[in-house]
Amino acid sequence: MFGFHYRMERKAIGLVIAIIVVASIGGLVEIAPLFTIHQTVESAPDMRLYTPLELAGRNIYIREGCYACHSQMIRTLRDEVDRYGPYSLAVESKYDHPMLWGSKRTGPDLARIGEKYSDQWHVAHLVNPRDVVPPSVMPAYDWLLSTELRADDLGLHLKAQRAVGVPYTDEMIANASLDAFGQSNPDSAQAKGVTERYGKATTVRAFDGRPSQLTEMDAMVAYLQILGRLTDAAHRPIADAGAKQ
Repeated sequence: MFGFHYRMERKAIGLVIAIIVVASIGGLVEIAPLFTIHQTVESAPDMRLYTPLELAGRNIYIREGCYACHSQMIRTLRDEVDRYGPYSLAVESKYDHPMLWGSKRTGPDLARIGEKYSDQWHVAHLVNPRDVVPPSVMPAYDWLLSTELRADDLGLHLKAQRAVGVPYTDEMIANASLDAFGQSNPDSAQAKGVTERYGKATTVRAFDGRPSQLTEMDAMVAYLQILGRLTDAAHRPIADAGAKQ
């Protein structure tokens, strides 16, 4: 083996050709499946966009390293489906940049955590996890409840997402800060604009229980409550999903 390698190193052209061949094999394995991706990835015409508040919550989720202990991908194994719900589909992460599938579970998978628990439960859990789950080893994130959410740059976050393929409109980008406040304050004048831009299914309520103040807790709970609910593709019968491709 080494003798062959040494002889190859003495022949520059042969070595270059060998490198190209080996690199091409790896590239072919990674690139070729992309040519048929439209046939393998489910379609989801009902796919919703993250609202500015939900996207802000996702950014906080990443900032605090939540993905290090919680995955967002339910495998096709029977015990996972029984515990967490329908297995994850590729299309459900269509607008996730970066994706947060994960591979380690110190805590449970969160792919379908949306609306499984109340907002009050999530707030209590984030303030002190052991108040609702006594054996929990999760750290407390109580400062989220008292930290005002920075909303003036949310339009830039939406604009960055649009650059990688998320179909945010100019109107969504221009009203991002107002929509974040409106989604967490259902009695405000801005609340109506949220449902007009993001759909009637958008959840508009005071996530942290205090509608007059926009906090990082609002954003985090709004994000957790939308997980697994951007599309119902995973809950449709297989035959129906295939027919809509």
